[in-house]
Amino acid sequence: MTEHTTGTREEWLAARLELLEAEKELTRRSDELARQRQQLPWVRIDKDYRFDTDESSASLADLFRGRSQLLVYHFMFGPDYSAGCPACSAIADGFNGFVAHLAHHDVTLAAVSRAPLAKLQQ
Repeated sequence: MTEHTTGTREEWLAARLELLEAEKELTRRSDELARQRQQLPWVRIDKDYRFDTDESSASLADLFRGRSQLLVYHFMFGPDYSAGCPACSAIADGFNGFVAHLAHHDVTLAAVSRAPLAKLQQ
């Protein structure tokens, strides 16, 4: 069992304020990293990527489904896996809840995996 120290309310408040400052610095660093990621140069995709979907084979452009943005989620399920990644499976359970909201913001969600489509459909 984890051992915890005890202290006064004042000691807790001082430690909490110190932690809060560290949390704010982490948020600032994360925001800056996100800004830098968004500033990365774009690269033209010339390769004709093909994806097997429930409907048919689709190109990368087809995955956009007429929207201007595509959010691709890599669902970790390799060809030799017997099941999907547990964390990916938990995240995928919520897709239906937010896919409509993404669509209202001109975003299509596509989950991709390396496993054959038939295996995924099982």
